[in-house]
Amino acid sequence: MSGDIKIIAKNKRARHDYHVVDTVEAGVVLRGTEVKSVRLGKVQLVDSFARIEDDEVFVHSMHISPYEQGNRFNVEPRRRRKLLLHRSEIRRLHRQVREKGVTLIPLAVYLKGGRVKLEIGLCRGKRAYDKRRTIAERDAARDMERVMRRRARGEET
Repeated sequence: MSGDIKIIAKNKRARHDYHVVDTVEAGVVLRGTEVKSVRLGKVQLVDSFARIEDDEVFVHSMHISPYEQGNRFNVEPRRRRKLLLHRSEIRRLHRQVREKGVTLIPLAVYLKGGRVKLEIGLCRGKRAYDKRRTIAERDAARDMERVMRRRARGEET
């Protein structure tokens, strides 16, 4: 992600629970005052997932809070929302989801050039021992960084 991108929300849990095999950027079809809520950062990706239905991709359970100054134009916060992808991308994703046993998980919502985009990950579930290994690697990296900082300052351990 580069330049004129403003990250609104990230799904940190997804990278903990899944191995991300591939990522795809998709536009999101929003209604009414949802864009204003997104711009204010009122988005949650926890427990959300994407599904291919009738050659279209939809994101389910993505929570966009109703706009506070909105009125009758506010819509259901957890409704399913259509994602905008090229037909060839949808076919490729559908083929991979069917064959490889992977799932589509939203990883991030961001603004790119004034438009709301969703980063979808083609993900495979992690086993419990994979999660423990990831945590151990992160702790080891943190310890190494701490030691390097101490050495840079001239302290001895």
